[in-house]
Amino acid sequence: MGFLVPILIGVLFAAGVYCLMRRSIMKLVIGVMLISQGANLLVFASGGLLAGSPPLVPADGQEPVAPFGDPLPQAMVLTAIVISFGLTAFVLTLVHEAHEAVGDDDTDAFRSTDT
Repeated sequence: MGFLVPILIGVLFAAGVYCLMRRSIMKLVIGVMLISQGANLLVFASGGLLAGSPPLVPADGQEPVAPFGDPLPQAMVLTAIVISFGLTAFVLTLVHEAHEAVGDDDTDAFRSTDT
């Protein structure tokens, strides 16, 4: 599993950049979502992926039993997921309103929106 996570991170970033280079607004939103999930996975993997070793303190101890994964990146990723969900909902609302105003999903159509 040690080589699978970096490959998945690279695939998420590559797919996100590819979607950002398309002319469709929805593909742009999907690209931003893919890049944010790739960044979340990168931060999560930087804390160490140790299966079956939670950072819990035993009842009779003062510190967790080593080895354990760092809980700080896990908390940061959880916060980032919630923030990216809110941002995605906001951007989808903007895209819906822009599509109603212009009538097209193409970014070139937004150049002629002078009213």
